[in-house]
Amino acid sequence: MKLDITVDSANVKYTPNYIEAKYDYQYNSAVKDGSRILVTPKSEKLVLRTTRKVPRLGVMLVGWGGNNGSTFTAAVIANRLGLSWPTKKGMQKANWFGSLTQASTVRLGDDVYVPFSQLLPMVHPDDIVIDGWDISSRNIAEAMERAQVLEPALQEQLKPHMRNMKPRPSMYFPDYIAANQKTRADNVLIGSKLEQVEKIKLDIEQFKKQSNVDTVIVLWTANTECFSSVMEGVNDTYENIKKSIALDHPELSPSTLFAYASIACGCTYINGSPQNTFVPGIIEFAERQGVFIAGDDFKSGQTKIKSVLVDFLVGAGIKPVSIVSYNHLGNNDGKNLSAPKQFRSKEISKSNVVDDMVESNEILYKPGEKPDHVVVIKYVPYVGDSKRALDEYTSEIMMGGTNTIVIHNTCEDSLLATPIILDLVLLAELFSRIKIKRENWSDEEYTGFHSVLSLLSYLCKAPLVPPGTPVVNALAKQRAAIENVMKACLGLPPDNNMTLEHKVPFLMASHFKERKDKELKLDNGH
Repeated sequence: MKLDITVDSANVKYTPNYIEAKYDYQYNSAVKDGSRILVTPKSEKLVLRTTRKVPRLGVMLVGWGGNNGSTFTAAVIANRLGLSWPTKKGMQKANWFGSLTQASTVRLGDDVYVPFSQLLPMVHPDDIVIDGWDISSRNIAEAMERAQVLEPALQEQLKPHMRNMKPRPSMYFPDYIAANQKTRADNVLIGSKLEQVEKIKLDIEQFKKQSNVDTVIVLWTANTECFSSVMEGVNDTYENIKKSIALDHPELSPSTLFAYASIACGCTYINGSPQNTFVPGIIEFAERQGVFIAGDDFKSGQTKIKSVLVDFLVGAGIKPVSIVSYNHLGNNDGKNLSAPKQFRSKEISKSNVVDDMVESNEILYKPGEKPDHVVVIKYVPYVGDSKRALDEYTSEIMMGGTNTIVIHNTCEDSLLATPIILDLVLLAELFSRIKIKRENWSDEEYTGFHSVLSLLSYLCKAPLVPPGTPVVNALAKQRAAIENVMKACLGLPPDNNMTLEHKVPFLMASHFKERKDKELKLDNGH
């Protein structure tokens, strides 16, 4: 059901083209020098303008024929058609459970909650047009069958809609992914790196024209690559990376070249794997072009729990001293990660997730002190996409005591990752329609968010942030950032959970009367 959400405020203006909200943004500036701390409350009078017209959105997936790419495509079609299928538990209907935008709600006040997707004008998942690249030539129906993620009864309904979806040839540089991927590589681009970049750019432009979409977002959901070396004169600046492409330099990964091509076409690029795609030269290029980039690595199961649990422990004054994460899986992601170089990329993205929480508490941790943090991933073909994870958290508690929490988690990996892909593209598109200026500035001075779209950190294991900006990994803070920015676009304050209107007698009386007046106003059709 489509809701009609109206903000009754002189600070919010609705026009046919925009929602404009005047907003007092308040924050603290703090400086510490030894035992002296100086805190200055700051306030900025801003205007946030959100374009109301929703574009026709095209999504191009790198690794379209993988588990995530084929499952995402299947989910979009199944939900669009409203498909149902029999299971041993009864009939199952297509849904988007696990999606922040489609399956979670936001509190507007009192006991009123609304779907995230209805706060601001947002692309509907049914309207997304999908295309992409893969090193495997199998059509997406065959890729879905190979992935073994979805129930056979659902697959049979989907196959007629997916057989004609064929991935475009992709980049294949054997040095960057595991050797065990070679047998899949029968659909690859040839030529120099410059020629391949130009072909990717042509693919993007052809797709945009042929599908009649207004906006294209490119998202990497292909194999994890090994880390690239950041080298002076090669990929450290935009000019150097441009020269290095022309010289066919070996220290340029496929994901970095896809990012370069996407940025050159003005398309947001999102990295869903843990490798360091965004070398300094790519970040500089995105800033020059005013194009969004975001990543790294989908935050789905084990890492999401870790970012909640460690935040809880440290916030409660409990000191985690050992975090050991073991998991095994049998899909192609697991197969690729069985190679040491590719595993190292994943290990880094999983291991840094607690750093900001540890650094926030100097009572528990001395400067530079961190918990022992070990990550193990094993490839077990039999379990397929059903990922098994075991986590042990050992913490110091009062008077030298210890507390150990052990969590066992079994999940279908791609069914957790697919809603994240949806949220990443929908939110990235929405944030491109939000412009901000100071209240006393002219309309010509509206600006968008920084090219490094750190607002998407909630969805990424290793959040990419603008240079010099602190990284936030705590999940509740990341979600609050998205929610509060969207509320600000409607002139609404953050949900600070003080609820003084329910705790202080004179505020309680006035709030109760105001609610009654509003209910009467709605009853009268206003």
